[in-house]
Amino acid sequence: MTVDQNTLPRAMSLAVHELRTPVTVVAGYLRMLLREQAGPLTDKQKKMLEEADRSCARLSAIVAEMSELGRLEAREIALARQDFDIATLAAELASGMHEGEDRGVRLEVRGAAPVMVTGDRTRLAAALKALIHSALRERGEPGVIVVECSMINATPAWAVVAIGDESAVAALVGAAVASPPDFEEWRGGLGLALPVARRVIEAHGGALWSGDGIHSRAASALRLPLRT
Repeated sequence: MTVDQNTLPRAMSLAVHELRTPVTVVAGYLRMLLREQAGPLTDKQKKMLEEADRSCARLSAIVAEMSELGRLEAREIALARQDFDIATLAAELASGMHEGEDRGVRLEVRGAAPVMVTGDRTRLAAALKALIHSALRERGEPGVIVVECSMINATPAWAVVAIGDESAVAALVGAAVASPPDFEEWRGGLGLALPVARRVIEAHGGALWSGDGIHSRAASALRLPLRT
């Protein structure tokens, strides 16, 4: 039996269509209740509704990710093309990320700018942010998560961003010139951000891979063609 390669994108498009309207309706009613348009709320009721509103917002974000993933699978997205420094982008993203600080996890960006690439800066920023967020979330003990940006002057030349602790970064960079290992993209608690990130990076002619062994979940790296 032949499997239609468009089955997944079509199924995701249908799911997005079916989910988007009820999620929007529920979110609208929750906001009305929180504004007390149906009458005053007790503190307990307000707290419950705020939690429901946050969950609804998360569901809405997942629907948006499903839409993006389906369009990437169907190759319906035209990627922007612009030159930018991915090391500067990594520093900008890291400055606004504070997850893990309450657990003693610190984020540190290394690497001399510029590391120039060409592509869709907005979508690559979202992909890189998802990878950093994943590393911070998976780090189970106090320490430093390093985001190291570098260039590999091979044929072709690569821009490499490795994310993980000190012991993982060197191995991640070393895998960039060979056939990188696989990437574990399906993880609970992260929505569809990682599958979307992988497809965005691959659509730019790049690759994404995880660390080995104990670093498989808290460390990852990507490579993109270096602008020459």
